[in-house]
Amino acid sequence: GARAIMPARGAHAAPYSYCSEPRALPARAKYRAAPEGPVRYANLMYDRRVVRGNTYALQVLPGVRDPLEIQRQREARRRALFRKRAKEQMQPRTPEPVEGREHVHVQTELYLEEIRDRIVEVDVECQTDAFLDRPPTPLFIPAKTGRDVDTQIEEGELFDFDIEVKPMLEVLIGKTIEQSLLEVMEEEELANLRAHQRAYGELRNAELAEVQRLEEQERRYSEEKERRKRQRMEMLQKQKETTEKIAARAFAQRYLADLIPSVFNNLRESGYFYDPIERDIETEFLPWLMTEVEEALEKKVLGRTVLDSLICTVVGKRLDAFSREQLPGQTEIRAEELVTTDAAPEPAGLTEDTNQPAEQKEVTEQPLVEEQVVPRISLQSEESDQAEMEDFLSEEQEGKSSHK
Repeated sequence: GARAIMPARGAHAAPYSYCSEPRALPARAKYRAAPEGPVRYANLMYDRRVVRGNTYALQVLPGVRDPLEIQRQREARRRALFRKRAKEQMQPRTPEPVEGREHVHVQTELYLEEIRDRIVEVDVECQTDAFLDRPPTPLFIPAKTGRDVDTQIEEGELFDFDIEVKPMLEVLIGKTIEQSLLEVMEEEELANLRAHQRAYGELRNAELAEVQRLEEQERRYSEEKERRKRQRMEMLQKQKETTEKIAARAFAQRYLADLIPSVFNNLRESGYFYDPIERDIETEFLPWLMTEVEEALEKKVLGRTVLDSLICTVVGKRLDAFSREQLPGQTEIRAEELVTTDAAPEPAGLTEDTNQPAEQKEVTEQPLVEEQVVPRISLQSEESDQAEMEDFLSEEQEGKSSHK
């Protein structure tokens, strides 16, 4: 096997090395052994995943699995279920209880536990001593470790203040004077800068004022130029419009020279220009007159129709009365004829001839009566109509004169 060589503790550190014992390689055949069973070469024509035929007309449904794979999964699921059932049957079970008894759960653990509906509760109390405040910590004073030594120095032994303070005063005064001189020079320089800045500002303001004056002058020149251009354009536009208006007016006058008289004639013929009195008579008086005349004529026609109906009824009644009544001479002649006919009957033709004149007389008398009655009534009605018409015309003439 392999061995690891570790250096000794006391020796110098040597690099870690690993070595293994030499061994011979196992014997291996030069060629592979012949496979057992039929050999299936990797031919694409026998692979189920390769589609055969035209791929354009192939309709592959999404999510469709191979039926062989589905059958294989079903068999695996069936075997797993069978294995689970066999395992459940092989597990030892408690035998069924004897008749009249039943199984009860029993504790088989090492330590038994009393099972109760309510857990036992016990109250325990503990009282501690009263808490005392801690006393304040005393101030720490370290102990002395050396010896106390003192020295007395008299006045004038170490140094003389007037002599020793001179260099310090010279330095302080020199620095103060130097700083004040620097400040004065700085103030003078600032004053010069302000004066120069003021002069530059005045010059700049003068230049700006000149620039503004020139800009304003240029602006006025440009505005005046634009105003003159606008005036010229407006004048040309007005001149053009005036020329067009004059031409249009001349054309309109030439075009309307013959149109206006014809228009006025058409309007006059159409009735737009009319006499107010004549228009008033036509629109108000004549319609009223026609309505009144129509009402009067309707009344006359109604009276005539009523009169005609009365005449017809009277004439009918008179005819009925005349037909029923017989004259006394006619009754005597009729009686004699009846006697003669009873005494000596004559031929039928003669009797008929004798009866005809009487009947003809009766028929001829009735129209005479009607003719005498009807002409009288018609004459009276015509006279009354003429009188009413004359009265109506006189009233209309009076109304026209009063209206005028």
